[in-house]
Amino acid sequence: MPTFQFTQVNVFSTDPLGGNPLAVVHAAEGLSEAQMAALARWTNLSETTFLLPPTDPGADYYVRIFTPVGELPFAGHPTLGSCHAWLAAGGKPRKPSLVAQQCGVGLVLVRCDGPRLEFAAPPLRRTGALEPDVLAKIAKALALLPSDIVHHQWVDNGPGWCAVMLRSARQVLSLKPDWASLDPLKLGVVGPHDAGHDAAFEVRAFIGGGGYEDPVTGSLNASLAQWLIGAGLAKSSYVAAQALPSSARAASTCARTAKKSGSAATLWTLFVGRSISR
Repeated sequence: MPTFQFTQVNVFSTDPLGGNPLAVVHAAEGLSEAQMAALARWTNLSETTFLLPPTDPGADYYVRIFTPVGELPFAGHPTLGSCHAWLAAGGKPRKPSLVAQQCGVGLVLVRCDGPRLEFAAPPLRRTGALEPDVLAKIAKALALLPSDIVHHQWVDNGPGWCAVMLRSARQVLSLKPDWASLDPLKLGVVGPHDAGHDAAFEVRAFIGGGGYEDPVTGSLNASLAQWLIGAGLAKSSYVAAQALPSSARAASTCARTAKKSGSAATLWTLFVGRSISR
């Protein structure tokens, strides 16, 4: 029976049991898609990834990302965790300090800054205002008045995210979703903190189809930043906090844009693993 190198990674936290777990299978080209899906169901983690030789000549490796119920074209913590595992196993990027990951949305660049990794947000697959029926569904599921939602947008970079902005971080933290009413939406909710807070925004991620909240969400934070910065709702560099409301402290995310001469702006998302009082 063939064997495969397997790594379990703790992403988004320096605390051994404080982050998002990720299972990574190395040199997985001997596995079929059905076997990958079966292993992802067996690990029962939010995501399991499989490292493969790239088919794009500009990529350092190819990753496939599976949840227990299906495959994702892109996700944040699997991107960072897979890159870390690939580097730790001896992977050498073509360009120093810059890894090119191939996945379902194409190439995603990951920049290595010492022990920290940050990824360039991939292009949004779907944008634009949410439809009235979607807004009504969200308001019902979160027990909100229509006037509580001050901005809204599709922010889908692969997983299918939609997002709403509320009036304050305090309101975001008070939410108790009706999961049945939210199904099947994947919803990001963001609200501004008061001036002087360590973070500019509070973020929460609700998975309606699964009936759970994700404590730290890389793909959502990246797409939120593309929306908020692009719409002038956030500065070009800001910090957001995200964690389950029961936690007294939250992990922080730094999103910032960088622009090179003659090219479009690139948004880099860095999860600094710093605790923020709430």
